[in-house]
Amino acid sequence: MIQYSNIHQTSNFAVLSISYEKADVETRGKFAFFDENIKKFVTQIHDENLGDAFVVSTCNRTEIYTTTSNYLLVAEEYCKTIGVNLSDFIQFADILTKEEALCHLYRVAAGLESQIIGDFEIIGQIKKAYARFKKERKNSNPFLERAINSAIQISKRIKNETGISNGAASVSYAAVHYILNNQNRIADKNILLLGVGEIGQNTVENLVKHVYQPKIKIANRTQEKAAKISEKYNIPNIDYADFDKELSDTDILIVATGAKKPIVNKSHFTGNKETLVIDLSIPHNVDKEVDEIKNVTLIDVDELSKQIQETIQQREKEIPKAEQIIKEMTKDFIEWEKKRKLAPNIHHFKAVLKNMERNEMHHFYKKNKYIDINDMELSDKMIQKITNRFAKFIIDNPLKADEISKLMHEILVEQPNNEFNEKH
Repeated sequence: MIQYSNIHQTSNFAVLSISYEKADVETRGKFAFFDENIKKFVTQIHDENLGDAFVVSTCNRTEIYTTTSNYLLVAEEYCKTIGVNLSDFIQFADILTKEEALCHLYRVAAGLESQIIGDFEIIGQIKKAYARFKKERKNSNPFLERAINSAIQISKRIKNETGISNGAASVSYAAVHYILNNQNRIADKNILLLGVGEIGQNTVENLVKHVYQPKIKIANRTQEKAAKISEKYNIPNIDYADFDKELSDTDILIVATGAKKPIVNKSHFTGNKETLVIDLSIPHNVDKEVDEIKNVTLIDVDELSKQIQETIQQREKEIPKAEQIIKEMTKDFIEWEKKRKLAPNIHHFKAVLKNMERNEMHHFYKKNKYIDINDMELSDKMIQKITNRFAKFIIDNPLKADEISKLMHEILVEQPNNEFNEKH
């Protein structure tokens, strides 16, 4: 007897999200997830049989995406990994499940949940986070794989079909936008970028794009990485050990590092030079006390987001178009999930019909010593048509799927055998 899947069980997909909407920069920094945490977290989730989970951690949000029946246990393991209390995490977390969680993933990928609407840097961060998860997990999760691929497609469609990304307004551009609006003779300013990760690289790209021949230097703990950026944009790369010396001649310092605590503090500013310091890091990598220095202005991520409201207002008009795309893609995903869950039922139904066909063809051939190829093709088409109708019915009526599947099994498998035994 076939073992039917429990079609009444919906997906265990959930997301636990801490974002700028509830938590300020300082709070978000406490829950930041670093690369060295990945292996321990993924391994622990797997060893405790808690399904799968991966973490997206950016300057604006930290989110756990998981396929588990107990997302609070996953959250607890996450908190143990990064050294925070679960109660503190839950205080700031939004928890979404099932279709709401899926829709949230799509909205995040589309830039609709970004602090700066239409910021598509997030989709690259989601892809990288899932790739790191797969590397440690050593295999993929079909549900997550499909969900991430759909998120990527949604991001592409919204970029191509709406104007929600018109007018650059990413976090990295916001820094450049601030410089353009608050600094005179920018081409004469000495700019030092500390940290050449994804945001740092994007900042360099925006500086080169929007400032004519900017005087930029870069510094990074890993020289190899900095050397590649230096070569790509033809800008000087200084040794990290020379940072203090270089800072004394810097007009604009942009910090885009990924340290767990501030690496730039008041002691770094020994002269009276006017300096603009922009901290793009989460958690803060520039000590807030730096802002107390007379000639130093400190700007962080939250402050930058306020500088581009005009662009945001234009993008907001495109939100309905983006939401319609998300609605369509969410519907497609749910249809795929229904078919995936009911696939064993559908395959079994078709296999029974094919078996009946083979038996009937065999009896017909024994009697007539001939079978017309057109009859076989017609039979195949009829089986596929009947299977499609069966599939559509149980997909449209999932609560009846088990009952109908068992009933069809009794009619098509058990009853014919009884009839056969009666005749023979």
